Amino acid sequence: MVLHHQLSPRKRPAINHPFVPPKIPKPKPKPTTTPTTTNEADQSQRPQNDVAEATAIDKMVSLLADAGCTLFHPSGPPCLPSNPHNFRRHLHRLFSSSSNASPRSAFLSGFSFYVQSSQNLHRVLLPSNRDGLGPATCESLVRHLLLVPPIQLDLQNMLLEKLPEYFDINPEYSGRSSSLDEDVARLIVNHFRWLDFLVDSYAFTNKLMQVLSICPLHLKKEIIGSLPEIIGDQNNKTVVDSLEKMLQEDSAIIVSVLDSLSNLNLDDQLQEQVVTISLSCIRTIDAEHMPYLLRFLFLSATPTNVRRIISQIREQLKFVGVSSSRTVQHRKLKGKSTLGNTNASILDALRSSLRFKNMLCQEILKELKCIERIRDHKVIDIWLLMLIYMNGESLQKSVEKIFKKKIIEGCIHEAMVDQCIGGNMELVQDYFPSFLSLSEYLLACKEQKARDFGIHMYSILFEEFVDTYSRQEILGALVTHVGSGISFEVTSALDTMVLLVSKYAHELVPLSSHINGVLDYLEGFSVENLHKVYEVFSNLAISARSSANFFGSSIANELLMIVRKQVTSPDLKYKKMGLIGTLKIVSCLVDANISTCPGPSQQANSAEALELLKTSLDSCKQFPIPLILFYDELVTMLDCRTVQPAIVDWIGKHVGEFESMFLSDLEGGQLSVKDLHCGLEGELMMNLDGDISPICLNILPLVSSSLQSSSNLQILPANFVLLSTIERLANQGSLGGIDALLGCPLHLPSSKYFSGDGWQSLTGKQKHVVCLSLYYATNWIRELLNAFCTQVVDGRFACTTQATREETIVKLLKRLRNLLFLESLLNNSLKQYPLSLPELHLHVEHSGFHPNLVGHVEKKNEHKKTYESFSSNNKRKDRKTSKASKDSGIDGKLRQPTILDVLKKAGVTTSQGTPNDDSSALSPKCRTSESADQHTYDTNKHILLEVSAVFKVLETQRSKFRPLLVDCFSIFTFSTNQDSCCPDPAAELPLHLYLLRDIRYKLDFFSPPSKAFSARHLGSPPGLSRVTLSQFLAKIKPLFLTFKKHFNAAVSILKEGNENCEEHWKVQSASAGNPDIPNLVLSRSSVCTSVFNEILHCFNMMLRLADINLDKPILTGLLEAFQPIKMQDSIFSGLQPIPLPGTIEYLYCGAYSFVEDVLDLACSFSFMLASEALLTLESIVTSILKFNDKLMEGNDRSTSMGSIEAVLPTLRSRLGTSSRKILMHNWDNENSENGVKRKGEIVQRILQIYLGNSESTSDLLHELAFSILPQAQSSKTTEDDCHGFPTLCPATFNIWYRVLHEENLAILNKLVKEVVHSEKSRAGVQLDTVEELLIKLQKSANVLVSLVNMCRTQDKVAVHAMAVKYGGKFVDSFLKVFDFLQIHFQMHNELIIQLVKELQKATRTIQTLCSEAKGLKQTVITSKIPSTKRSMERFLFRVKALLHTSPSECTFWMGNLKHKDLMGQVVSSQAYMDHQNDNLDENPEEPIAEEQSAGDASEEDREL
Repeated sequence: MVLHHQLSPRKRPAINHPFVPPKIPKPKPKPTTTPTTTNEADQSQRPQNDVAEATAIDKMVSLLADAGCTLFHPSGPPCLPSNPHNFRRHLHRLFSSSSNASPRSAFLSGFSFYVQSSQNLHRVLLPSNRDGLGPATCESLVRHLLLVPPIQLDLQNMLLEKLPEYFDINPEYSGRSSSLDEDVARLIVNHFRWLDFLVDSYAFTNKLMQVLSICPLHLKKEIIGSLPEIIGDQNNKTVVDSLEKMLQEDSAIIVSVLDSLSNLNLDDQLQEQVVTISLSCIRTIDAEHMPYLLRFLFLSATPTNVRRIISQIREQLKFVGVSSSRTVQHRKLKGKSTLGNTNASILDALRSSLRFKNMLCQEILKELKCIERIRDHKVIDIWLLMLIYMNGESLQKSVEKIFKKKIIEGCIHEAMVDQCIGGNMELVQDYFPSFLSLSEYLLACKEQKARDFGIHMYSILFEEFVDTYSRQEILGALVTHVGSGISFEVTSALDTMVLLVSKYAHELVPLSSHINGVLDYLEGFSVENLHKVYEVFSNLAISARSSANFFGSSIANELLMIVRKQVTSPDLKYKKMGLIGTLKIVSCLVDANISTCPGPSQQANSAEALELLKTSLDSCKQFPIPLILFYDELVTMLDCRTVQPAIVDWIGKHVGEFESMFLSDLEGGQLSVKDLHCGLEGELMMNLDGDISPICLNILPLVSSSLQSSSNLQILPANFVLLSTIERLANQGSLGGIDALLGCPLHLPSSKYFSGDGWQSLTGKQKHVVCLSLYYATNWIRELLNAFCTQVVDGRFACTTQATREETIVKLLKRLRNLLFLESLLNNSLKQYPLSLPELHLHVEHSGFHPNLVGHVEKKNEHKKTYESFSSNNKRKDRKTSKASKDSGIDGKLRQPTILDVLKKAGVTTSQGTPNDDSSALSPKCRTSESADQHTYDTNKHILLEVSAVFKVLETQRSKFRPLLVDCFSIFTFSTNQDSCCPDPAAELPLHLYLLRDIRYKLDFFSPPSKAFSARHLGSPPGLSRVTLSQFLAKIKPLFLTFKKHFNAAVSILKEGNENCEEHWKVQSASAGNPDIPNLVLSRSSVCTSVFNEILHCFNMMLRLADINLDKPILTGLLEAFQPIKMQDSIFSGLQPIPLPGTIEYLYCGAYSFVEDVLDLACSFSFMLASEALLTLESIVTSILKFNDKLMEGNDRSTSMGSIEAVLPTLRSRLGTSSRKILMHNWDNENSENGVKRKGEIVQRILQIYLGNSESTSDLLHELAFSILPQAQSSKTTEDDCHGFPTLCPATFNIWYRVLHEENLAILNKLVKEVVHSEKSRAGVQLDTVEELLIKLQKSANVLVSLVNMCRTQDKVAVHAMAVKYGGKFVDSFLKVFDFLQIHFQMHNELIIQLVKELQKATRTIQTLCSEAKGLKQTVITSKIPSTKRSMERFLFRVKALLHTSPSECTFWMGNLKHKDLMGQVVSSQAYMDHQNDNLDENPEEPIAEEQSAGDASEEDREL
């Protein structure tokens, strides 16, 4: 028994009791005085009644005496004869005599009078003596009389009627413990238990239930718990109905009821009724009774009702009601609260039930998998998963997968875990290992959302469990993560440590020895992770100092010892690690906001920090890369912390050497001496200040001198950033003290060297100098933009005047033109003279030698080897370059050449992309550099350089450049455009295009990757290392309207269709100081097309950002920026009510209308532009879905939710129409081999959108599979457009074929879910619904048959492979509906048989394809055969089982089939066949034949 309750023992006890003298009713004497109120008739009647009672009792006593029983025994209860069986037999004969019924009535009458006295009733209920000998160990007199059939029912009724007289005796409140013998009511009930028989069980049960309904609570529980022993297995229906009614009136009896019901032998119908009754009590019963109810329900679970039980428990059980705020008072309570005990009991009940029935675990997991809506998930789900997780290793993997899936989908969120763990330490104590194990799993997942959840679980576990053991276990698990060697896992573990240290630094100091192991893995960390490690230990060291204990001095000393050794190490790798650690310690020591110690100690901290800075600077003066890192770390420290003045002064003195190192004085804006440098003439370029400029940046002289010694120019950008940071700190944010640097000219090689003839006249060394000069100039301009853009941002600094701001804006726009000009020249120069550029920025992905970063390192080494292999005329110089590049942080010595390296060295052109990859597609940065044989140029021919083109060569080394910061994007808002001859008179669109591409690169980092894990997410891209997504969106929010303005300008120019106003670019370029390069041109149409594409793509990416729907102001601003001038009325057709202006649904409709108009325009320009517009429309619809889900998930459901849901069908219908328009558009200018064929992935996406947003996807699939694709299959050229889809041609046939298979399989899977859901429903499935599902399955099967049968006329191996692959998957999914088919075979046998026959046509063709593939050794197909064969064999036998178990007119035949080819011809020779697998075929039109013996056919040779 699982349900226990304190009931009386069912065995009758043998208890010695004191003598109770018998009470004999005697006639009462007449009173001496008669009351005046007494009637004389009453006085005469009373003696007569007394005489009658005495007479009846005497007869009863006489009858008992004749049977051998002495009722009036002087020593106690009645004395029974030694043979009770003879006693009962004698009474049975006496009372059963049909001739004389008076003894029975006389006995019952006398016994009724006798037991009117409570003492007499008590005597006959007590155990009796046998013949007066020995103790009272035998049954009582009443017990023996109840076993006499003629009087049993009367005695039962008599006793039940006496029962209410003793209701007032409650042993629970009487103040003393009452034994069974002293409680008459319990004695009466006890006599009904375990009777050998019941004469009239129905009458007795009804009477018992009537009395039971009025019993007091304590007696009611007693009787209910004894019902199985009182009435046995009879009248269960009456008992269940009565108990249900009583439960509705009083839920306090639930435990007794459950105990009783669990011991009744109920049939299936009553058992279901009992389960329903129990489920209805979940909401009403007290919490203390909940464990009993849960145990009963789970033990009552059967395969038919288990899902209903689980579902009801999940929905109705109120469990762990601690608020999500995790208030502190719960953790401070001493002792176990009632709520805690109740919750613990509930968990124990659930845990024991799950262990007792393994079926429950599987069904709970299935139930949780089927829940899709976020709001349907509850806290109890987490506990159920944890309980299953604890049950054993067999289901742990399944629990982990479900938990991760729910987290990624947003179904399980942090607040739910807070309710489970927060404030419930005593409750969670036993489950701590399981929670910790699950946290370990989540932190090791590839998905960022799962890892973030794991970090939160670690944090809350550390917060709740304050004991040393638990915290040591948590820290030990984190150290294990750090040592895993997996980059994303290491990063998340360190993030967790940083979080814990920021909250509990003082508490972690005594436990620091448990995390010291992290320092053993420093060599494998990236720069980003090194920052986190040293931040952890630096904060611990500072906290330890303030606590002044032994542990504190130990941590600080060990940390200082480690970083000093690393900084002074000659190995560049360790030097970088030491610099990061040193500056992290310094930032903690000199933070003015942290008052860890009194004044003298702060001075000591400053002195120690200065010593560390000097040591670090001295150690890296001769090494550019460490010095760059040193400067960048100082900038980070100054930006993020309030540093003590002494440190700022020291840094200011150091950067004061900038002028002497990098600048030269000018006289009248000209150089005083014009020397040749490496034989190159110099020239001042890009002078924005004219003759008044006092200085110039000395690039060319420094580059030429750097060939013989280390280059100072490599540290120029980082040094300038530090200089500008110090200047801002010293002057309240103003850069007025160094504003001459913004307009000063650059000393660069003469512009004549950038023409074709001039370039060819240069030697290799001179080309090297020219490339490096352009490279350093480019990065100088980038840092100028980063620094001075902070001066013109609205409201940033009050010290900047309006005139200064306007002057700075003009110069910034000119500098951006300079940057575009320089990068164009550098890209062209590197094409002709490949060179590995020195690093100027230490990207977080470049440092360290983590195993997961090998791919990135190899990629960079491939670039390096490619560049070095190009310069075959100067191999010695290349070796010097390669040797110098070893100092750039890439350890080339440890890397073995890859296959790609060998192929490239041999001159073989390799490609890692797909055959349909387009170099001009939407991701140009994914393309690698040009191969060695592609850089041969005609020396006598001038090459035109397109300024707006993507700089492909530079993109391969972009990570070495100094990044543009987010503040630079404010340049978008600086516009000098006036009403003029064209939409872009200042030629600013190329500048904005350059910035748009940089924004897109940064958005790539924040956008969710297409796969579960992407290498680009190993670290932050340049310029985003300390920027979160919300911060990034907040900074670019003011640019949304500017995007729209530039987009409109680009569209206007494209509409003009000519190259008017070409001189604008040249004029503006000349005003910026750019020299005139004849072969450097600008195509306005190319610029406008790129701007069009980039803005749409950025809009698309921002709508797809995971967090934008959480930030409604950002989302609203984005949608408002892309509203049409006039809203189309058609967009609201069919909507009721029409959205009001300003609402979110109105903005969505407006943005959709705007992009839809753009798509119509783009169709006249380019397939790529039209496809980008369509993808943007899809993103708008997807964003609406996500926003609607967020509204439904939140507690505050606004009234706009219904309007948003009403908008969705309209927009989806229009989206499907737009995709059809693109697919049916005739792209004449792009139907070449380099056109639609190379854009196959985009065609695939458009087709998926078309199918997914049609009114009926299944009908559309049927149309395409039966009419469109067969026509395209017969056409041989793209001009044969009889089917109406120009994008469906021989080049894209495979794509269409695959998409139709995928969508058809997706529809089948949805139908399978519908079938499973319908079978799960207890209400049953309507006949119309069943027929509708069967018709849908028939349509899906027809599509598969049509697609597979195309292989009979299609000779492409790829098509055959897809037919085998997707055909097998289709059959495998179809197997899941066979239970449904079998249930409904009787009513719909014709539909089901037709469905199987139709699907049989496809399986036969697939068998033939497999057979031919094996014979022709087509490995593309043979790799897919085993899984497909298994699915078809299972299908074969499921059909056989279906037809054998369900009677029908159709019978089944299975046997060996003839071997035929795809055309249906019998193959005469099978010599090429695999002898172990003779694939057979049959006429596909032949129906299922009669059943015969399968003979010797093997499993793989059988077919329907």
